[in-house]
Amino acid sequence: MGNRDKFGDDYKALLARLVAERRRRGLTQWDIARAMGEDQSQVSKLERRERRLDIIDFVRYCRALDVAPGEWLDTTLASLRGDTTE
Repeated sequence: MGNRDKFGDDYKALLARLVAERRRRGLTQWDIARAMGEDQSQVSKLERRERRLDIIDFVRYCRALDVAPGEWLDTTLASLRGDTTE
């Protein structure tokens, strides 16, 4: 199984929304990497699904975006479900 095959649709959607939020805020991978204390190449690997985003990386990425991880996840999951009540 190749790297790209081991990620489910929900994971891909969450990651795509993180990347979209980074771009919407005008931040580069370098900006995120600096805030996470990582190399830019590690952020690139996360975004290209060459490296899996674990919970610690998720929290650090969200903080680099200046968003609350729990709130962002709740909102994103509700959106993916089509739940408009949140």
